[in-house]
Amino acid sequence: MRFLTGGYTADMDGSGSGVGMLLAGAADDALAGGPLGFAGAVAPADSPSWVTLHPGSPSSHGSPSSHGSPSLSRGDVVYAALEGTGAVQAFRRTGEASFVALGEPVATGELTCHLAVARDGSYLIASCWGDGRVVRVGLDAAGRPGTATIAPAAKDPYGPDAPLDGLGDRQADMAAAVDIAAAARALREVAGEYAHLIPGTDESDEDLAKAEAEASLAAADPRVSRAHETVFLPGGLIATTDMGFDLVRFWRSGASGLTPVQQIVMPRGSGPRHMVLHPSGHLYVVTELSHEVFVLAPSREGAWGIVGGTPLGSGILPTDTAAELAASFDGQFLYAGVRGSNTIATLRVRGAGESLEPVALVESGVDWPRHHLVVRDTLLVAGQLSDEVASLTLDTRTGVPGRVRYRTAVPSPTCIAILP
Repeated sequence: MRFLTGGYTADMDGSGSGVGMLLAGAADDALAGGPLGFAGAVAPADSPSWVTLHPGSPSSHGSPSSHGSPSLSRGDVVYAALEGTGAVQAFRRTGEASFVALGEPVATGELTCHLAVARDGSYLIASCWGDGRVVRVGLDAAGRPGTATIAPAAKDPYGPDAPLDGLGDRQADMAAAVDIAAAARALREVAGEYAHLIPGTDESDEDLAKAEAEASLAAADPRVSRAHETVFLPGGLIATTDMGFDLVRFWRSGASGLTPVQQIVMPRGSGPRHMVLHPSGHLYVVTELSHEVFVLAPSREGAWGIVGGTPLGSGILPTDTAAELAASFDGQFLYAGVRGSNTIATLRVRGAGESLEPVALVESGVDWPRHHLVVRDTLLVAGQLSDEVASLTLDTRTGVPGRVRYRTAVPSPTCIAILP
């Protein structure tokens, strides 16, 4: 089975040389359980940290193309996020394992880290970790990137100018407590020897001290918008994560670019990173910093909200960072990569998809599991710092990954994508 790999090159302190080709067993195998081998770079590029494929023109599936000919099949065009240069580069497939650049790189934003192509192949969305940009890039009939349109910037819902509504009960309660604490302190200063008669002063002072400490920390380490991923939802809706501002934002695409529809404020400091759309219609969001998976779902009126969630499990270190989230082929399990302790967390999907249950935390077999991919009963894991890709067999009954079955050297891998 063929795969493409993304990775870091010398411009971002990596050892790669472009988009690579990974083999699992024979090239035409339908499954990925065979021995792994790396065939080298097939498309030279500077730090193509994320790679994704054109889905194919609608005409290639038996219906007229929405934006002309020629008709494209899935994998005829590949897109790479050139993270270090903040651009998108397209490559046209010219053979089983050969690609040539399709057009010039299109600038998108600082540290472009993720790309997602619309189902009809008419545009892609780039997420930029460095400056928080979410960018819509038009694609022509040949798959060539064109005009880039920057979406409205995110605003920090926990910033000093943010309204209290939308922050949730916890934040509103804290704001009220701070007001009470400040009032109590002012009264004590005026009351002098009668200060002890003012009720609740100890608790209020404690709340105020905490709030002042948080404010001091925020001033020393200001929050920055960091867009990270895009997922296309049913009905033309689009979801993006902002890891820096703890947001999941919803959009619709039109001729003028992306139009904001709604946003969900996640817990402060959680760091929503990657998402998975489940067959049940639930959207699962893994948080890089708080090591959790939240469950999002729409109401009957269509407004999205948080309906559940769970920690990834015990044994995760405070300094760990979660990375990729993927679902099993049957949707019964989720797999989250954890960098630092270098593990894979397995979670079981319960109920109608609204509940998650931690099952196991096992060794990933690599150093810094940046990305992983499920191919039926095999989990492929990209070890960014150990310069390798490993395959782990999945127990289809329990869902838990086993020990490493095969591994192969791959320079600074950060992404794996199936190549038809």
